[in-house]
Parts: sequence; structure tokens; C-alpha cells
Amino acid sequence: ETGHINRTFKVSHEGCCYLLQRLNPIFGAEVHRDIEAITARLHDAGLETPRLIPTRAGNLWLDHEDREIWRAMSWIDGVNHARAESPALCESAGKLVARFHRALSDFDHVFHNRRSGVHDTPLHLAGLRAALEHHGGHAAHVDVFLLAEEIFERLDELPSLGGLPPRIVHGDLKLSNIMFSPGGEAIALIDLDTLALMSLPVELGDALRSWCNPEGESSAEPVFCRSHYEAGLRGYAEVAGESLSSAEVNAIPAAVETITLELSSRFLRDTLEESYFGWDAQHYSAAWEHN
Repeated sequence: ETGHINRTFKVSHEGCCYLLQRLNPIFGAEVHRDIEAITARLHDAGLETPRLIPTRAGNLWLDHEDREIWRAMSWIDGVNHARAESPALCESAGKLVARFHRALSDFDHVFHNRRSGVHDTPLHLAGLRAALEHHGGHAAHVDVFLLAEEIFERLDELPSLGGLPPRIVHGDLKLSNIMFSPGGEAIALIDLDTLALMSLPVELGDALRSWCNPEGESSAEPVFCRSHYEAGLRGYAEVAGESLSSAEVNAIPAAVETITLELSSRFLRDTLEESYFGWDAQHYSAAWEHN
């Protein structure tokens, strides 16, 4: 059993393995209609992908009696990495993500489950400003305020990511959402509840801020490895070819920094609001300390 968001089990039956999950309420059950349509498209394009396994009644999910949503999916056999220990992993990940994007580039799909405000940077900054105003007595307020001022100033200097065309994206390309072969080849994207329409620079910015930190996300040290960055982009460009416009390509560096700062603003807000879904109470006396 595992999973920060969805409660997840590996199930064996008659020599085969399956994924069994209880869906987190933050996702609507209709997300399964999007997963089914998009994974069918990926399968037809020759990409390995987890597929939903219908119930005996033919439903894509099961409504449990206490309002829990459960689903079963095919098992992707592979290796999962919390951090990129080498540029080669990033290069292979970039190639897979480009294949994913190309397979869906001309797919006309109307989403049933719509995620709003996920990478709406002005919205997140407004939330941080409100938290600063409402939690002036918090023990970490001064530290949060000083960091927030740096974030506001830097984001004002970065070019806008607006006006770029929306495309079908994975929506959460941290390295742990990519399955690799034992030899380090990226073979499939998993955790598909975040499928959405988004600009490719934002998708890649979120991916690269994760891939380029070889120390992992639990490290308190700020690390961004340029060799990982170059390898990830090299792999992506090799497969993507000319499928991205020049405006999309030119926006990628700013997107990496924008998404990094956006996520930082969200953690700062969570610090003041004492909200952290991954709070390790065994090592931190309060959620804000872990944040």
C-alpha cells in the first residue's frame, strides 16, 4: 500500500498484477472518462500506458457504499525514481514525454473533469498575499514575508506565459510519475488524474524543475543541475522535432523559473495556514516547520 494522494494497492490475481486505488476526493469520478479516452489514444499510437479495467458491469470505476470511488488499472512493471541520479534519466524522460505529446497533438478531446487554477500564477500569488495579511501573528510570518517579497519581485521580471496554445498534457510530470526500465529507459507515464489542457512550456517547466534536482524534493538545499536540464531538453527536442512553435520553445526557460517560484509561493502560503498534505509528524512538531 502506498500513495500520497490516492490510496494505492498492488494486487496479484492468477499470476497477474493490477493496480487498485481509492480516488482522492479532490478528483471527480468523471476523470476516468478522460483517462479512458486518452490512454486508448496512447495505446493506438503504440505507447505503453496504464489502462482502466472495467467492473463486471462495464463501469470504469466503482462507487462504494460510503461514497468512495475505487478503480482498477493495468500494472506497469518498471522502476520508479524519486530523483534523477543522472542526466541520462532526464534525457530518456524527455523522449518519452515528447512521444506522449506528439501522440495527443491532434487528438480532439473535450475534458469531462476540469482542473481550474492549477498553474494560475497570479491566483497563487493572491493567495499568498491574503495569507500574509490574515496570519500576521504566525511564528514564521517574518521569514515568509521576506521570501515572498523576493518571489513577487522576481516574477515581475519574468516574461508572461500567457497567449500560448493549450495542448493535452499530463499535468504533473515530476520524475516519480514516470516508470523506467531497470536499464534506465523511460517506458510509461503514470498517475493520470492530472490530464488537462495546458501550454507545453508550463508542462515542461514543471517537469524540469523536478528532474533537475538530483537531491530530491525532500532536500532543504536548493539545487538545479544544468546537465540534467540540458539532457531533458535534448531528449525532448530529439523526438518533438518541429512540433513546438518558436514562441513555445523560447518560453521554456522562463516557465521553469515561473513554476518553481509559483510552487514556492504555494508552500509559503501553506506554512502560514499550517497546511501540508505530506506533513511528517514524527520528525516535525508542526506542519509549518516541515513546509
